Formats: sequence, C-alpha cells, structure tokens
Amino acid sequence: MAYLDNIRTFVRVYELGSMSAAGRDLRISAAVASARIGQLEAHLGVRLFQRTTRSLAPTEQGRRFYDGAVAVIEKVEEAEALVAQITETPRGTIHVAAPLGAGRRLIAPELPGFAAVYPQVDLRLRLSDRIIDLAAEAIDLRFFLGRPRDSDLTIRQIATCARVLCAAPDYIARRGAPRDGADLVVQGHDCLNLRFPGATEFRWTLQTPDGPQAHAVSGRLECDDGDVLTDWALDGAGIAMKPVFEIAEHLASGRLVAVCTETPPLPVQMACLFTHRRLQDPKIRLFIDHMAGRIGAALSAAESRAGPLEARDIGK
Repeated sequence: MAYLDNIRTFVRVYELGSMSAAGRDLRISAAVASARIGQLEAHLGVRLFQRTTRSLAPTEQGRRFYDGAVAVIEKVEEAEALVAQITETPRGTIHVAAPLGAGRRLIAPELPGFAAVYPQVDLRLRLSDRIIDLAAEAIDLRFFLGRPRDSDLTIRQIATCARVLCAAPDYIARRGAPRDGADLVVQGHDCLNLRFPGATEFRWTLQTPDGPQAHAVSGRLECDDGDVLTDWALDGAGIAMKPVFEIAEHLASGRLVAVCTETPPLPVQMACLFTHRRLQDPKIRLFIDHMAGRIGAALSAAESRAGPLEARDIGK
C-alpha cells in the first residue's frame, strides 16, 4: 500500500503542480508528499520532478511515468469496485462538486443521510460557481445547472428547475415593474448578473408567445456567487434571475417579488456529470441514484413553498 500511496501522491503532485496543493488534496502535509515522491524516485532510480525554491516541473521521465501511474490507479479502483459489488459493501471516498446555491440547499443536506446508510464511504463536497475540471481536480462527479461544456463526459439528467426574475418591493416602487424582456432593456433596469471567468452568456432568454427570445440586459453589479446576487436583490439593488428553489422563502414572505411573469426565464436543467468509468463504481451509482430522487423531491417542495408567482407580480 505504501508504494500505491506514493504513486497516488505523484499523480496529484503532477496534476496540481505543487507539493503543498497535493498534500491538501490528499490530506497529508507537504513534507509527507515530498517524502513519498523521494521514495518513489529512489525506487525507480530517476528524478520525476525538477525542484527549485519557487517552482516544480516534471522531468521527461516524470511525464512518461504519469500515464502509466494513472492507469495503475484506475485498475486498482476498478478491482476495488468489483469486490465492493460482490460483497455489496461500497467503500472509499467520493469527491463531489456542486454550484454554491444548489450545493448548499439541495446537495449538502442529503450527504449525511447517504453516509449513515453506507458507513464505509467518505464524502468530500466542494462548492463553487466556477467551472470545475473533473480530471484535473480529482472530482468523481459534478452537479450543475445548465448545459456543460464537457462533451466527452456522461450526463445524468436529474430535474428541471423553474427560474424567475425577481426584485425587492422597494426597487419596484422606485423603478416600476417590467412586464417583459423589452421593458428590461428599454427602461434600463438594473439587472444583477452571475459572471465567472470564462462565462460566455450575457443575455437573459425569456419565454414568449413567439418562442424563446434573448435580451441584452445590462447592470453595474455582477458576481460569481449566486447568493450575493440574492442579497443584492433583497437590498433593492436590482433584478435577479434566480432558480425558484434558491429564493422560495423570500418569494413566500414577499421580500422578493416576481416580475415579467408572463414571459418567465427558460427553466434550467439540473444534472450530474461524470466519466463513464466512474459509473462502473458501485458507490458512485448508489450515490447518484440516492441524490436524484431526493433532489427532485426537494425542488418540488421549494417551488410549492414559493407559491403562485403570478399573484405577486406588482405593477400589472
């Protein structure tokens, strides 16, 4: 096992480009990571990395060893998965990524229940609204809202999430209630936008009698954290496009009011993204099945709590 641990450490150091980053990922110290690399280099009789006080780069031998090291780890994981399937005792660690809002409200609450049913499975949840590379960051599966860019990965559709344009009553009293996308643009409403590095969509697409129409909205405030947009909307800073489940309580209380309800935003798909290989692991299949049913139920409950949005559309 020590040799396999050394190989795992080498792979993460290679992928993350840092002893300290690999150590954090593997939950070991940078000193232990460095010692494992030293042991592996001594065993192989070659230097795998060129190290300086400021940088670390793989040698030619390190680059050649990487592909084989990844293959070794994959084969071991496949063998462990077969044993788990036979014994019906899933074990190991599942690394999960999810957007901030969905992760906090839909994913995180369900993880303790899964862990209680499968006590030999550890769960590691990472929440971020940025795009996460599954391979580079050693993530087994990623929940997301919308359409992924990773065309070579497997997608499991989970649920359809209704979305709404919303604002605080004081914003509406001050600026008026837009009726549709044209009002958003012509009246110059302050639209609060979710932006992150690499974002390419700068329009809000609304449903109309003539089909979906995209509107080039504008606003001076944007953020890569969806909950910040909610806070801004609650403070009366502008109009936000939000999944209903994220703001159900605010809609129910009247702190946020739906606008443009006759031309609502297109709903967004919640899905799970993973490699085909990971689905062969029983614990991954069990986890996805566990989460799919519970997420659907949580979405339905949240949208029910929000109540009929049309009844709260001020300014009709």
